[in-house]
Amino acid sequence: MKKRILVAPLNWGLGHATRCIPIIKALYANGFEPVIASDGAALLVLQKEFPEFCCIELPSYNITYAKKGTYFRLKLLRDSPKLLNAISAEKRATKSIIKTHNISGIISDNRLGVYTKNIPCVFMTHQLNMIAPAKILEKPANKVNHILIDNFQKVWVPDFKGANNLAGRLSQEHNLEVTYLGVLSRMKNFKTEKKYDIAVVLSGPEPKRSEFELEIFRQALQLDDKRFIVVRGQPERWEYYFMKPHLEVVSFMTSKMLNETMLAADMIIARSGYSTVMDLWKLQKPALLVPTPGQTEQEYLADYFFEQQIFYKTTQNQFNLLEAVSEANKLKGLDAFSMNECRNVRM
Repeated sequence: MKKRILVAPLNWGLGHATRCIPIIKALYANGFEPVIASDGAALLVLQKEFPEFCCIELPSYNITYAKKGTYFRLKLLRDSPKLLNAISAEKRATKSIIKTHNISGIISDNRLGVYTKNIPCVFMTHQLNMIAPAKILEKPANKVNHILIDNFQKVWVPDFKGANNLAGRLSQEHNLEVTYLGVLSRMKNFKTEKKYDIAVVLSGPEPKRSEFELEIFRQALQLDDKRFIVVRGQPERWEYYFMKPHLEVVSFMTSKMLNETMLAADMIIARSGYSTVMDLWKLQKPALLVPTPGQTEQEYLADYFFEQQIFYKTTQNQFNLLEAVSEANKLKGLDAFSMNECRNVRM
């Protein structure tokens, strides 16, 4: 009988789920039976990718964004009791799943309550060093973060060790013992025929996703000399249509479809989430990064790559499609990074 490994990504955007796709494939290829656990859109994505595997719904963190990005951090603080309750509920659910499904090991991608002391448990994150809205808050925030991570026997970081890395100081400044995996991406790089000038890959929580989508549509409709495809990042839907002959819209794509679409475009527009950055590294594509307003991690990553003149970045509130794409095309992209592929790891 194959050993069953529980893989549990956080439902915060789609990035945690998508970067678990190569983990799940590697487990299966090496003789393990993956059992998937998450909630919301993240669970839906993995159910579509792996209909053959058992998928279990976990308690939701129910964290939502403030309508104004400037209030995002304040709302997170206000929601902290709800978050702690969700972590407690996760612990209870995990205990039941381990017993019911005979789980031999756990890989938790940022789900702080999915662990036990009785079997090997891995916590996967790139954010060992948290970015706080005020510098004075970073030390206590990281202390709490590391205390929670210490509940797990091992820590995996999807990044490269050392200064020449993808996550900057997010994954480097810490006092934890970790294993660096290298890049975790569901993407493959291969030659394909060009179909689009610009591929827009939307993701992230509402209402900011929809607000950005509307702005993309408003400006793209006026640029009929360029061919667009907009992937809306809504796995709960299946819609495909042309808004105009030059503007193709699809609600969701599987990894294979998205891989082909991104390679067939000259330029990618996306959020600056870390999983997106890893995909761009794999595809060696130029990109325009637009961080979710108020999300400090995405704002930091956008700044980090812009300062090195790798990707152009702009804000959602000041988004000018034609101007930003023109500036993004002048930058060198991630091929400036000389990095190694993901190394093999063990539980």
